Amino acid sequence: MPLPNSSELITHLQSNPFFAGLDEIYLQTLAQHAVWREYTAGEVIMLEGDTQAGLFYLQHGWVKVSKVSQGGREQVLRFVEPGETFNEIGVLASLPNPATAIALEPAGVWFIHKTAVQHLLHEYPDMAEHIIAKLATRLIYLVSLVADLSLRPVTGRLASLLLTEAVDDVLHRPRWYTQAELAARLGTVPDVVQRALRQLESDGLIRVQRHAIYILDRDALIAIAEQ
Repeated sequence: MPLPNSSELITHLQSNPFFAGLDEIYLQTLAQHAVWREYTAGEVIMLEGDTQAGLFYLQHGWVKVSKVSQGGREQVLRFVEPGETFNEIGVLASLPNPATAIALEPAGVWFIHKTAVQHLLHEYPDMAEHIIAKLATRLIYLVSLVADLSLRPVTGRLASLLLTEAVDDVLHRPRWYTQAELAARLGTVPDVVQRALRQLESDGLIRVQRHAIYILDRDALIAIAEQ
């Protein structure tokens, strides 16, 4: 498979919320400072505590960003899908990575050095506004995640996740989206998630298949999510 070139990256960046609307000359500057990297499933892209001086743009594959306790307990903060960026903090501040990013399947990533992005922030203030708005949205999400973990039972968190991420009442599960990954996303363990899924299924609210979860009673699921 041939390696992607900078022209291909420019095309992708034009549809990314961070970079949409930028003149092509600015996108060319970013592309000139971008390095293509490939990762296998399970490979670490960035490690919590290290410093990565740049922004990652995921072109293909899926990535999870998570924190792991000293005892090995994992909390997934987000799943990154193709077309999204991560490690914005590596562009805005010289601080250690607050989380670890791992490829869930073979992934192709562009690493854009922070000097190129910071140059554009000075030259193109609208881009800075885009980044601030996106970081504000991310902060709201993280506050909601903390509230969910602290105040809501697992079944309620599961119901909320299904309602949020299902498309046309179907949550498609790629090969990597195991019950262990789902548990890490919900801040619990696989056995508890399995019991919660069985309970919702026995109550007639969902139907669980190997690669998909179907919502059968949205109103009842909303009631559980709001408890």
